[in-house]
Amino acid sequence: MLAGYAAPALAEGVTAGTLIKNTATAEFDEAGTPRTVNSNTVTVRVDELLDVTVTSLDTGPISARRGDAVLTFELTNQGNGPEAFRLTPDAAVAGNDFDVTIRAVAIDSNNNGTYEDGVDQILTTPLTTPVLAADARLTVFVLVTVPDGATDGQTSNVALGAQAVTGTGAPGTTFAGAGVDGSDAVVGTTGALATARGALVSAVASVQLVKSVSLRDPFGGTSAVPGATATFTIEANVSGSGSVANLVVTDIIPAGTTYVPGSLALDAGGLTDTADADAGTASNTDGISVTIGDAPAGSRRAVTFKVTIDN
Repeated sequence: MLAGYAAPALAEGVTAGTLIKNTATAEFDEAGTPRTVNSNTVTVRVDELLDVTVTSLDTGPISARRGDAVLTFELTNQGNGPEAFRLTPDAAVAGNDFDVTIRAVAIDSNNNGTYEDGVDQILTTPLTTPVLAADARLTVFVLVTVPDGATDGQTSNVALGAQAVTGTGAPGTTFAGAGVDGSDAVVGTTGALATARGALVSAVASVQLVKSVSLRDPFGGTSAVPGATATFTIEANVSGSGSVANLVVTDIIPAGTTYVPGSLALDAGGLTDTADADAGTASNTDGISVTIGDAPAGSRRAVTFKVTIDN
């Protein structure tokens, strides 16, 4: 009877460089005496398989204003041995409404999934990852700049390619002696290269100011006579799909008029005239100033103040 000693099965996922040993046994009777003999031991060193995948971690097109933005990808070493990968970002994807400028490629140094300037490592040319263990994953950030010419709702794709440093090629391509412990490195089903796309949609917001005035004269009418009160309303309407930041509305007090103290308001909420904790200041000399701050598209903010026409 022939029997085989238990040995690890050679299957996808066995670590590169693993030695698979096998010795056969034969048992027989010789002149009534049981005998056992062993074959020579056959040793097979598992070759290194080169495979990689890249996926976008963004749930969809990221909303980006003109300026800097970050796309997030995940690279996985699908091979069975340690391997580094060379990265190639590409902003000139066919069908883009606009092309971003690629500023840099970084890796997630603290594994928190969020790009942090000064914390995450910026890769230098050639853009090569650290050596990744088999099945290890790495979060990669592609830092881009959205051009000023991008208009609201336009889209852009950025491709990130990765290829094994040891080599790429058709599945089965062999790099003799280039694997772990002198084993061969063999290209797997991915060709040892992969590409994924991340997408951006330009979220541009703009502000339109609309100013109006209502009059109330000393006689109960609406004539612009000396002594009449003029109430100015300035509407700041934010359009588009993004948001604006640091929005400040200012106006001068018209010549021939005098500011009515305490009349400054934002969305009908009164503001003080002096520089303090609220959003407004007002005086005859400096005019009015109201800090609205961040304002999303679709918002409408109204600043009002009053003056009297000088006698």
